[in-house]
Amino acid sequence: MDEELLSSIRILVVDDYRPFRQWVCSRLGKKPELQVVGEAADGLEAVQKAEELKPDLIVLDVGLPKLNGIEAARKIRQLSPSSKIVFLSLNRDLEVVRAALSTGALGYVLKTDARSELLPAVDAVLRGKQFVSSRLKGYEFTDTAEEKAPHCHEVLFYSDEAILLDTFARFIAVALKSGRAAIVVITESRSDGLVSRLKAQGLDVDAATQQGTYIQLDVAKTLSTFIVDGMPDATRFFEFSGGLIEAAAKAAREPHRGVVACGEDPSVLWAEGKADAAIRLEQLCDEVAKAFGLDMLCGYALSSFHGEEDEHVFQSICAEHSAVYSQ
Repeated sequence: MDEELLSSIRILVVDDYRPFRQWVCSRLGKKPELQVVGEAADGLEAVQKAEELKPDLIVLDVGLPKLNGIEAARKIRQLSPSSKIVFLSLNRDLEVVRAALSTGALGYVLKTDARSELLPAVDAVLRGKQFVSSRLKGYEFTDTAEEKAPHCHEVLFYSDEAILLDTFARFIAVALKSGRAAIVVITESRSDGLVSRLKAQGLDVDAATQQGTYIQLDVAKTLSTFIVDGMPDATRFFEFSGGLIEAAAKAAREPHRGVVACGEDPSVLWAEGKADAAIRLEQLCDEVAKAFGLDMLCGYALSSFHGEEDEHVFQSICAEHSAVYSQ
């Protein structure tokens, strides 16, 4: 694209999950010629801002509150016909993709592939060319009959280490054997114990690691990538986790079934006395799980909670999860 054209690209970003929206803005900011001039959190606000700002490009989610992205796109095309649209969505259903593109939008990118495909999609659409995520090309209609249930973000409060490792191992083994990919964030001292349990479940951990379907990370190193001044930075967290999820999904034998993740990173923050950081990380994990269709399991030692003094934190952690277990 000509530099003269690129220098004037004004973009509106629409997504109801603020940290993910911030990540998209950050991603677009990697190209100085792209300028985010507005953000919106729902379909009605997207229509209003599109009419007001008349942006060159709109990056638009499908599953928006108040007015879904497809209906919003139809209205936007009437109010700001020169605005090009790229849908950025978790939804893989071909009927949804077709409905989205029928609005006149030129792009459809899966959120799981956004790290590698968003900027190429923007470039293509600005050139007037259609861009559809590579994973959707040739996508079979039979896959849509197996649409994943809403994400699960569960927590286990465990009484001893063996329970945590056994539960993590079962969670990961079920995922890998069904063709999904798994990501685990675990303390270095428990790493070998988890691997031995996975092997006992009949898994070839070395092969899965080499193939990219099993990604095991150290808690301390992982936290260092997105903790800023003692708190999780949302943009860094989405950049880091989005890249991991994208890589894992691409390696999976059944990528349409999604990715699972389990970890101790929030519990390590809690054990270090950083309750606010632990709760904030749980909130970000839940938003990532929603945005990417991730099934997630967290683990906390029961012994780290001490009666009434920690009751508020305990309740706050439980509130961020779709199911709570204690063993």
